[in-house]
Amino acid sequence: MKESLREYFGNIDIYLFDQLLKGTYDECHNILDAGCGQGRNVDYFLRSGYEVYGVDFSADNITRIRQLAAPFPDTSPEVNFRIGLVEDLPFEDEKFDLVISSAVLHFANSVQHFEEMLNSMWRVIRPGGYLFCRLASDIGIENLVRSIGNGRYILPDESERFLVNQEMLLRFTAKLAATLHEPIKTTNVQNLRSMTTWCLRK
Repeated sequence: MKESLREYFGNIDIYLFDQLLKGTYDECHNILDAGCGQGRNVDYFLRSGYEVYGVDFSADNITRIRQLAAPFPDTSPEVNFRIGLVEDLPFEDEKFDLVISSAVLHFANSVQHFEEMLNSMWRVIRPGGYLFCRLASDIGIENLVRSIGNGRYILPDESERFLVNQEMLLRFTAKLAATLHEPIKTTNVQNLRSMTTWCLRK
């Protein structure tokens, strides 16, 4: 059973998996993974018949994900998976039912850059659609991180990230006129880093 689950869902983000189990995205048909990497969160959607798109700045990652998508006849790898930046997504407004941003926004180099990426993703979501974000935060480790300016911090594990907090996420939720369809949830990893799940509906 364990092997069949792994084969079916792959290495999908566990908190995205949680939303799938809850049926949150049952009515979503076309999906964008913004900052898709090599396809960790794309594999399940491709095999389940969704119309899947991805953008990543890495040409190597896009080559890999196009290979992953090639066996699926309803997908055009060259069209659906593109080299690009999250802050300048190459898609028309209100195209997608769901946009996934998993471990991407914490690579913003400033608050302005963070907001550019966020607004770009929000632009391509249709009314009633969803944004799933998983990103680093300082929630629960506020006294353990060291600011280096522009919203970026050195974490206890010595990594450098752009960090959000709950007040900031709530402020951006209101600014987007979005709805939180799940409470903001944070996992503290032994006080070395915190990862927060932020789930919005347009």
